[in-house]
Amino acid sequence: MKITNIKATTVAVPLEAPIRHANGCHWGRFVRTIVEVETDEGITGLGEMGGGGESAEAAIHGLKSYLVGHDPMQLEAMYWKICNPTASLYNNRLQLHAALEFACIDIIGKKLGIRACDLLGGSLREEVPFASYIFFRYPNEKTGQGGEETAEQIVKHAKELVQQHGFQTHKLKAGVFHPDHEIEVLRALSEVFPGHKVRIDPNAAWSVEEAIRIGRAIEDLPNDYFEDPTWGLEGMRRVRQKVRIPTATNTVVINFEQLAASIRQEAMDVILLDTTFWGGLRQAWKAGVVCEKFQLGVAVHSSGELGIQLATMLHLGASTPNLSFAADAHYHHLTDDIIQGGLMKYHQGTLSVPKGPGLGIELDRDKLKQYAEYYKEVGGYPYDRDPQRPDWFSVLPEKKWATIK
Repeated sequence: MKITNIKATTVAVPLEAPIRHANGCHWGRFVRTIVEVETDEGITGLGEMGGGGESAEAAIHGLKSYLVGHDPMQLEAMYWKICNPTASLYNNRLQLHAALEFACIDIIGKKLGIRACDLLGGSLREEVPFASYIFFRYPNEKTGQGGEETAEQIVKHAKELVQQHGFQTHKLKAGVFHPDHEIEVLRALSEVFPGHKVRIDPNAAWSVEEAIRIGRAIEDLPNDYFEDPTWGLEGMRRVRQKVRIPTATNTVVINFEQLAASIRQEAMDVILLDTTFWGGLRQAWKAGVVCEKFQLGVAVHSSGELGIQLATMLHLGASTPNLSFAADAHYHHLTDDIIQGGLMKYHQGTLSVPKGPGLGIELDRDKLKQYAEYYKEVGGYPYDRDPQRPDWFSVLPEKKWATIK
């Protein structure tokens, strides 16, 4: 079997409301690039990556000369073709490779009649639990959703999510307002859901000293972990020494060199595995194996997915023995998806691992066309800017917190 063609299509899919984070905002939509890898046997595999537009599509198309004629079953050879160390010094292709690897795994599974998780040793679970992933949101006049800033508003939103999806773990995206306000919000979430777990993630917006202060202030809560309270392996190591909550990261450990350094320094307790950031489903799974041998906890990280990447996250969760925590997903913030059947449905806070071969999902061609046209209409947005604070930049250490209206 040989690869004959690669296609890339940028889409924009609306969110219920713009979601805010420490570095800016998702402006009411996710922009993603959908990748299709075609073969001479008529099997097409699906991939997905963040961002889009002419540059992203050109980057995918630029790899056609590397891959046309390549056997999609030869995944290791494809990795070294695209991500060899010398090339990576000048052109980091990990996320491009991830989208292409997703598609090739999809092809292999369809060819052999097995699921993606079966290529990683099989499924240990058929349901993967997820956290609520709660953001401070700007209001969306069209949907009537959003506008959460206060503890009361966040609690009301969380109750709606629990009623609709059944979440039993709650993650607060922090680093937007003053830390004392965000402590108040996290405490309110914990109080209203006795027996549920909580976690907080400020995207490394706090100094080491501030992170230690906040960590100590929330030590009595039923915390899963303290996610990226500060920046860097050394900063995280210092926080870990002073705070009695497991520390976790998806920002400073996203490759094997960083994982080795983290293990040697004892800088982290939990590694959050992202199938895109690590360069593919297989790479994230390999990292999970390393973590298992060193008795580190892992969870599945979310980088703002549609259904194709979500399927890779589910197969990762299914095949990872040391999956210690509920996974993250932005998915419930979406209003629609580009896969057949529409948005996957949560059941008691879990999502089912797809049953079909490969990734187990298929494109809805009408939706792909609809949201490709929507992207042409609305375009992209700068992830590190806030549409309602045009003069604000995420410049550290002089952090300017948002004010509650």
